[in-house]
Amino acid sequence: MRADDLLPAGLPDAVGEAVLAPLVDHHCHGVRRDDLTRARFETLITEAGTPAPPGTTHFDTPAGLAVRRWCAPVLDLDPHVPAAVYLARRAELGAAEVNRRLLRAAGIVAFLVDTGSGGPGLLSAAEMGRMGGAAADEVVRIERVEQGVAASAVSGVAYISELNDDLAAKAARAVGLTSIIARRHGLDFDPARPSRGAVIAAANRRLAAPQEPLTDPVLLRHLLWAAVDVARERGLPLRFHTGYGAPDLDPHRADPALMAGFIRATQPIGVPVVLPHRPPFHRQTAYLATAFPHVYVDVGLVPACTAAGSAAVMGELLELAPFHKQLFGSAGSGVAETCRLGALYYRRGLAGALAVRVAAGEWSVPDAARVAHMIGSGNARRIYRL
Repeated sequence: MRADDLLPAGLPDAVGEAVLAPLVDHHCHGVRRDDLTRARFETLITEAGTPAPPGTTHFDTPAGLAVRRWCAPVLDLDPHVPAAVYLARRAELGAAEVNRRLLRAAGIVAFLVDTGSGGPGLLSAAEMGRMGGAAADEVVRIERVEQGVAASAVSGVAYISELNDDLAAKAARAVGLTSIIARRHGLDFDPARPSRGAVIAAANRRLAAPQEPLTDPVLLRHLLWAAVDVARERGLPLRFHTGYGAPDLDPHRADPALMAGFIRATQPIGVPVVLPHRPPFHRQTAYLATAFPHVYVDVGLVPACTAAGSAAVMGELLELAPFHKQLFGSAGSGVAETCRLGALYYRRGLAGALAVRVAAGEWSVPDAARVAHMIGSGNARRIYRL
C-alpha cells in the first residue's frame, strides 16, 4: 500500500509509518472461494444484499466506485476502469489469485474471523490467514452454536447443559465470542438473566422446531448470559453487531444506547464488550465506550456507509472515545475487496484526522503515532490476548 495513495501532504513521517503499520483486523468474515457472476458480485458489495433496481447497478455506489478506484490496480488494471473490465479481469485471474492479492494488499497481520455465516463457499479463518499471508483466529458466533444444540438436545434440561458445554468447547479454540441479537431483534431487550425454569420451558418449545431461527426472548437472554459466563472463564471479549440490521427491524431499536441496561449489568463481571460502530450510531457507541470501563468501539469504516467520508467519521470517534478503547476492523465480508477497502479507508480516514490535529498543534507527533499504533493493532492484541 503506497504512502502517496493514503497520506495527506505534510503528515510527519513517524505518524505516517504508524498509520501504514500492519493491522490486526478484529472484525471480518470469510470471503467467497468461488468465481462469481456479476449479479452475485454486486450483491456482495452492498449492505442490502439484493440486486440493484432494473436498469441500475451497485457499482454506482460509494463501494462500487471504491472497488474500481482502489482494487483495480491490485489486479493490474488502471484506476476507474469500467465495471465490466474489472469483472473480466477478476474472472481471468480466478478467485484464489484475486483473494490472495486483495487480502495481502490490505496490509493485515492478523485476521480475527467471525465464522458464523460460514459454509463451503467461504474461506475459513485458517484459509483467510494463508491467503492474506497473516495469522488468523476464530471469533465464535454464539447463535450458530445454539442452532447446533437445538438440533441435538432431547429436552430442555439437556439443552441448558449442552449449550454450556458447546460454548465452552468452541471458546477454547477461539479468541472471542460474537452475537447478532442486536441486528436481528433490536437492542432494547431485558438485561436480566432468565430463571432456570423459564429457560427449560422455552427450550422445550424450541426443540419442537429446532430448524427455525432463534427468536424466543427468554432463550436469547439465556444465550447471551451463557456467553458472558464462558467469556469470563476464558478471558475473552464479547462482540455485538450493532446498528441497522434486518429490514423489518424498527430503526429506533438499533440505537446502541439501548444496550446500556445490559452493559451496566455486565460491568461487574468485567468481560470486554466490543460494539462495532455503524453510521449514524457511531457517536452513541463512542459514548458507551467512554462511560463504561469494559466497553470498546470498533472504528472500522464500512465503505458502503462512508467510503471517502471516512476522515469525518474517524475524526468524530477520536473526539469522543478514549484512544485505548478503539479497535480497527475492516468488516470485510463476502468478497476480498471489502477487506482491502476497509483497511484502506480506515488508514486514509485516520491519517486525515491525525494530520489536522498535528498541524493545529493539538497533538504532538509522538502522541499521534502512539494512538495510530494503539487503534491499528495494540488494543486488539491486548483485549483478544493475541
